[in-house]
Amino acid sequence: MAVKKVIRMGDPRLLKVTEPVTEFNTVALSKLVNDLLDTVAKHDGAGLAAPQIGINKRVVVFGLEANPRYPEEESIPTTVLINPVIEALDEQMEAGWEGCLSVPGLRGLVPRYRHIRYSGFDQFGTKIEREVNDFHARVVQHECDHLDGILYPQRMSDMCQFGFEEELEKAAEAESER
Repeated sequence: MAVKKVIRMGDPRLLKVTEPVTEFNTVALSKLVNDLLDTVAKHDGAGLAAPQIGINKRVVVFGLEANPRYPEEESIPTTVLINPVIEALDEQMEAGWEGCLSVPGLRGLVPRYRHIRYSGFDQFGTKIEREVNDFHARVVQHECDHLDGILYPQRMSDMCQFGFEEELEKAAEAESER
């Protein structure tokens, strides 16, 4: 359909709790899903939530094949997830580096549950339920946080682990040379 502008941290729309979708298989929902998929593809993202394009609905899309932003990560099937529910399947958390299209150029070390179950619906109202681990679990938690008005820096426990991508890369290179 169309590539939309991704709104950035500081825009108050990113801090709102979104409204559930009540009607499936509609033209408007199909357009929203296509706009999200086109926009995330244009930016080589792993996922995108409706609030990031200014839409106050509980809709996320995510998926990953070969992606230059995440060259080491496992693939994730392209998924449309509406009205999601996430359940941690154990208490084990892992810190991992995250970025966000709404927080461009920055990365931070964010703790997330390693093993989750998520459920919801696709755009046609078909039930989705999966148990996932590691990067897939991280992506789902990150995108679903957007639906509750949470950006990844709000999940960080150590702001010393937050910075511009190129500065963090320089620091990592300097550290590896020691």
